[in-house]
This record gives sequence, C-alpha cells and structure tokens, in this order.
Amino acid sequence: MGYRVSMDIGGTFTDVVACDDTTGTYTAAKSSTTPHDLTEGVFAALGAVGVDPADIAFTVHGTTQGLNAFLQRRGVPVLLLATEGAGDVYQIARGHRNRLFDAHYRKPTPLVDRSATVEIGGRLDHAGREIAALDEPALRAAARRFRAEDFGAIAVCFLFSYLNPEHERRAAEVLREELGPDAPISLSHEVAREWREYERTSSTVVEAYTAPVVREYLSRLEKEFTGRGLAVPVHVMQSSGGIVSAEAARRRPLQTLLSGPVGGTMGGVALARALDRPNLICVDMGGTSFDVSLVVGGQPDVSTEAEMEGFPLMMPVVNIHTIGAGGGSLAYVEGGGLRVGPESAGADPGPACYGRGGTRPTVTDANCALGRVDPDWFAGGHLSLDVEAARRALSTVGDDLGLEPLELAEGICDVANAKMAQAIRTLTVEQGIEPQEFSLVAFGGAGPMHAAFLAAELGISEVIVPRWPGAFSAWGMLETDIRKDFAQPHFVGGTDLDGAAMARAFGELEREAADALGEESVTADRLRVEHAVDVRYVGQQYTLAVPISHAGEPAEAGFVDAVAARFSDLHERRYGHANPGAPIEFVTLRTIAFGHLERFGATPVGGGDPDANRITRPVVFDRSEQDTTILRRDDLPPGHAVPGPAIVVESTATTVVPPGFRCTTDEIGSLFLTGGNQ
Repeated sequence: MGYRVSMDIGGTFTDVVACDDTTGTYTAAKSSTTPHDLTEGVFAALGAVGVDPADIAFTVHGTTQGLNAFLQRRGVPVLLLATEGAGDVYQIARGHRNRLFDAHYRKPTPLVDRSATVEIGGRLDHAGREIAALDEPALRAAARRFRAEDFGAIAVCFLFSYLNPEHERRAAEVLREELGPDAPISLSHEVAREWREYERTSSTVVEAYTAPVVREYLSRLEKEFTGRGLAVPVHVMQSSGGIVSAEAARRRPLQTLLSGPVGGTMGGVALARALDRPNLICVDMGGTSFDVSLVVGGQPDVSTEAEMEGFPLMMPVVNIHTIGAGGGSLAYVEGGGLRVGPESAGADPGPACYGRGGTRPTVTDANCALGRVDPDWFAGGHLSLDVEAARRALSTVGDDLGLEPLELAEGICDVANAKMAQAIRTLTVEQGIEPQEFSLVAFGGAGPMHAAFLAAELGISEVIVPRWPGAFSAWGMLETDIRKDFAQPHFVGGTDLDGAAMARAFGELEREAADALGEESVTADRLRVEHAVDVRYVGQQYTLAVPISHAGEPAEAGFVDAVAARFSDLHERRYGHANPGAPIEFVTLRTIAFGHLERFGATPVGGGDPDANRITRPVVFDRSEQDTTILRRDDLPPGHAVPGPAIVVESTATTVVPPGFRCTTDEIGSLFLTGGNQ
C-alpha cells in the first residue's frame, strides 16, 4: 500500500491531500503555516492525514518560496554580466510609461543596480556568428569581484545567445573554474532561449535573484523527508501547470515562481473533465490573497510570458491575476472611507477571532461576527473561534466610522467582494470574455463563503464548490502531468519558409523533449508532445502561439495558408479583429512534452443523513438576522437540495448559501449554488 501526496503551502495554512493508491480514497487536512520553518507546517498537516513519509509512493509540492522572496525583496545580491556596449539594457528596460495619465507613476526599481553590471568583451552578430572572441580575463576579474563584494548569484546575458549559446557556456565554465562547481550562475539561453534582450535579461535576473532561496528550501525539504523515510523523489509544481522533480526545479527555479496558485487551476481542468463544463472561472481565496484563473475549452489559460511587479518574465505560465484580498485581509480607515487589504494578518497572529493576539479586524472576523462560520466547528472542529474578540476588533474601526460592529462587518464583506469582482473582470471582461458564459469554481478556505455574492455581482448563473475546497489547490497538483517546455528562434517570413527546415527543427526539439522527460523517468508509452509556432503579422511586435498538429506538418503542402488561417482565427478571438490575407512571419518554435501520471480524478461519494447534525441559528444577511440552516457537508447525499439561507461546514472551508440561492449536490460531492439575481 502507498499514498500519492500533495502539499500546498499558503500564507496562512498548509494543505495536504493524500490519495490511497489501493482504494482511490482521498484525505485532506490543514495546519497553520510556520513561517520560521515551513517544513514544520508540512509535517504537521501530513500527520493530520495519518500518512508516514515511508508510505508515500508519489509526492508533489507547491511552493511560494521564490515568489515571496521576489515580492518581499528577500532575494540575493546579483552580479549581472552583459555584452560590452550593452550594459544598460536592463536599466533602460522598454523606456515607456505603462500608465500614461498617472502622475505618480514610477518605473519599478531594477533588482540589479547599474554599478553591479559588468560588461564583458566578445560579440556575436545577428545570426549568432562570432565576430569578437570572449574576453576570459574580464570574466575572471568579475569572479574576483563576486567573491570580494559578497554577491549571492551571477546572471549572464549576452547578445544573441539565444541563437548561439557558446559564449555563455564558456563564461559559466570560466566562472566555475574560479568560484567552484556549485557557483550560483543563471545563463539567459537556459532561462529563456528567445529573442528580445531586455525581457530575456529580466527573466535571467529574477531567476538569479530568487534561485538560492528556492534551492536551499527544496534541499532542506528533501533532506527532512529523506530523514523521515521517504524513498521516492519530491516533485514540484511549475508555473506552467505541469510538474518536475525537485532536482530539475533546482536547475530552473524560475519555473516555480507561481507554483502554489497554479495547482487550483489544474484542479479546475480536472473538474471541467469530470463535470463536462469546459469553461470555468477559478477563484482561490485563502488567508492572504485572492487568485483568479481561467479554464477555457477544458484547458488552462497559459501564456508564454508574464509580468510580475512590472518585470517581464519569459516562461510558460498559467495566467493568474492576484490581489491582496483574503480571509486575513485587514480592514482600516483611510481618507474617511473603509479599506480592506492588501495587508494581511497572516498566520501569526492571524484574525482576532483565532485568539492568537490579533486585535485588528479582518474579513474572517467580519464573517465570524455575522454568524457565517461555525465558531465551534471551524476547520472541522480543530479551531474554536472567539466571536467576542472578533466584535472587539471590529469596534476599533467601526467607532471611527460611526458604525456598529455588525454594520461594519457587512461593509467589510461588501468592500472585499467588490475588489474580488473587479479582479475577475480584469481577467474576463477586459480580455473580451463574458463571465456569464462561465461557471464560477470557488475554493480556498474563504472562497466558498464569498462565491455566491461574487456570482450575483457578475451575473454568473452557477457556482461550483468542489470537494475539499480549502485544499483544492493541493488536490489539483495530483491531477496534472510532468511537463517541460522548449523553444527555439525561427525568424522567417511566410513566403520565404523552408518547410523541411522547420520540420527538422521541430524534430530536434521533439528529441530534446523526449530526452529531458527520460531524465524524469517517463517511458515512451507515457510521453506526449505538442508543437506550436509563434506567428505575427508582418510589422507587429508581439505574437500568438499557433498549434501545429505534428512535427512534420511544416513540410506539407499548404502549411503556410493553414497556419495563417489558424492565426487569424486566434487573433479574432483574442483581439476582436483579424486581417486575413495579410502576410505573416514566424518567430519562435515551441515544443511541450508531457509525461502522463496515474491519477484517480474525482471519485463518487456515499450517502449520508442531512439531518444528523442539522441545526438552525440566526445569521446576518442584508443587515438583518435570518434563521439559517447549518449542515455538515459530509452528511449531504448526492442529489440533496438545500434552499438558502444555509451554511455548509466542513473541515477545510465554509460554504455560504445566501437567501434566494439554492444548493444541490452531485455524485462526486460537488456543491452547486444557483439562483440569486440571475
């Protein structure tokens, strides 16, 4: 007997999901995140599900270590090596203002000062041919400076290295001769083998800045697990929605930047398959943040690049929009008005109702005071809430606004809901997508408490609360595959395309992908490869990735016309217009390799007695107390219906069914909320 185990460390809670390999039975548990040593929270949650590390047959981990180090500016000092004459690329960036009418706009402060940029002689031309030899003495001088000035990592980004990486490879050899084989070096052609110098430099710098933090954490986690008997590799969730071994993640730590939040999106993909609902808006409301992502046509919404805090990142990433609105978000007065977030009470001290010393009101305190959580059975009875402490905290802000605690509590929820609804619009309405055409999947410890109100605000007709919503991101990590992405520049106009040459290039990428997944112990029968090519209209700067049916397709007759038609269709869907017949050009070839992993998916649930633990008590809705049914989710059999107002409690979350809504269950234990103002 063995277990498949996933672990998701959030800002407030650490979630663990374990699946029994023999029965397919899932168990989920939470523990408080332990910021001083994150492994403590992991093993506490693992103990709560009753799994010994020695019994684990497969494990995957979602981490926000790199992201937190980046957002909190806790990375290491970076020495940047650039081609002579191009040392200002990173500082100049794109040189434009992203917000033209914002008088207070300031470009983000670079992670590397100009004084920490060293120009190295040696040059390649636009085709990748060497026109000046690499200045190795300058590299050795840079290594001496690295030691003398206590830098933590080196980023190497030479011109045109995406076409010919030999100068960067030789630079790494020289630096390691001087600094040792374990010197923390990030090479731009390994981080992002793509055109656009600034974006490639930015990506390389971010990896160098966060890599030591991520590597140290993963090494410590593996050591702790091994010491407790784990006999299989630890896997890590990537920003792309796939997973890799911890060893591979240490080599390319940038790919783990959005490791934690992406698990929920992949859970949404699995849910889309199980429920035959291809279009989903996934909202994850935890203790610190609110994350929005999309599943479109049954697939995650993935881009080949992203922007974080104003810095471009060239890597495959699930599109996630995050704001500081979670259960622990603090309420305060600013400019005479009520504000909520982004500052959070976090795990320590947490909301006032947790009884850990918090005195400032949070969203969780507001829900507690309104009666929308069960204070005696919160988190499955593992935590009792102090309602009076919540009301005292609310009074500290309510007195300043002339509001009673319950008035303020609903006001806090209204403000938080408005912020979250706008976050959803950012990823839907502002991208030409109608939210009404999607179902809303709500998870995270606090997501199901607010989902119905968000649906009413956006005109969404159906809310889905999956099983184990508080640990849904962890569950999603067990529903994905090993994934590795490969890119190769291929600049050519559509009329000049040599289809056979492009087919050969795709074939080389496919072989490279197969070799890379072989290192992950993926056998040929579990390997799947997808291809795409970045295309743009002639004269455009940015591209769209157009799927290619197989590696040899470019050599087939009519290939350019077929790709042009696909590109125009994608352009129409993305931007609302297209220019069929206009000349196109190819920019980058992309190959994605997947290694299929065993998974059980959503399993049926048994029947129960909905009256076993049913109680009725007053809960505040629309500024007045209303008698509300309180039920336990494990008691609800498939097909059961509950009219609102009602509250469904469970070990990882609380689902609020407001007046006018109706809650029903299905055979795999999902809750469906319908009605409201739709």
